[in-house]
Amino acid sequence: MPDAHGLRSEDIALIESFADAAWLERGLSRNTLNSYQSDLRHCASWLLGDGVNGLLTVRRDDLLRYLAAEVDAGSHPRTSARRLSALRQFYRWALRDKHLDSDPTAQIEAPRLGRPLPKSMTEAEVEALLEAPDLDTAEGLRDRAMLEVLYATGLRVSELVGLQPDQFNLNQGLVRVMGKGGKERLVPLGEEAQRWVERFLAGARAELLSGQPADALFPTRRGGGMTRQAFWYRIKKHALGAGIDQALSPHTVRHAFATHLVNHGADLRVVQLLLGHSSLSTTQIYTHVARERLQALHAKHHPRG
Repeated sequence: MPDAHGLRSEDIALIESFADAAWLERGLSRNTLNSYQSDLRHCASWLLGDGVNGLLTVRRDDLLRYLAAEVDAGSHPRTSARRLSALRQFYRWALRDKHLDSDPTAQIEAPRLGRPLPKSMTEAEVEALLEAPDLDTAEGLRDRAMLEVLYATGLRVSELVGLQPDQFNLNQGLVRVMGKGGKERLVPLGEEAQRWVERFLAGARAELLSGQPADALFPTRRGGGMTRQAFWYRIKKHALGAGIDQALSPHTVRHAFATHLVNHGADLRVVQLLLGHSSLSTTQIYTHVARERLQALHAKHHPRG
């Protein structure tokens, strides 16, 4: 019989047994367990109202109706995904403990959540950041060269701080990058970034090293390469000096590189190659940029825009 909250006592007992097992076997936090129990009770109550007599008699179609009803009611995809996750965990436990013979969630796909877009920068903000380092110091010249290379190439921060002089072909304006999985790619450096690298190599690098040998193109005064964390700190410092309010990271500049390329008409496949993405699907987060650009062009140039 249903209780005052519209739940069968059998379902309540099952949910509590599942939570106890999850706590003992997986050490889940109390908040996670409470969330699982809340989602399972929500589902059990809906199913009962839809004529399904208990969690153990449910079929795949019943759960699909439940999830569809949630979407129709305005449920956020993340909420639906969380509830489906709770149901998956519950039915795997129930199957293992022989409460049922098959898992009704086995053929249900999780809702697509989409990829959150990284924060970007305007071209004016990038210019302000590039001009922030103090060029009267060797560190400032190094940071300016690093920022110019980062914005010109869109390198990952690990790729940037790991650069060595022999990866550059300054005659051809190219940098050879070893990306994820040991995949190599050639990325154009651009005249401006090339000029700043040459200026740094002309004197500031030797000043930083003070006669010490170093493999890193952009070393610290200790002779070693800069860490990712240290460069992140340098970017934050220069952003503060440039009056940029948003929290910046090396990835923000990498995202700005790709966004500004697409804004100026670059093909997504070209951006994919430059970023070192193994799949175009990873690069497709930038389709929103192309879409916004097309809308802006239409509004500006179409007689009925």
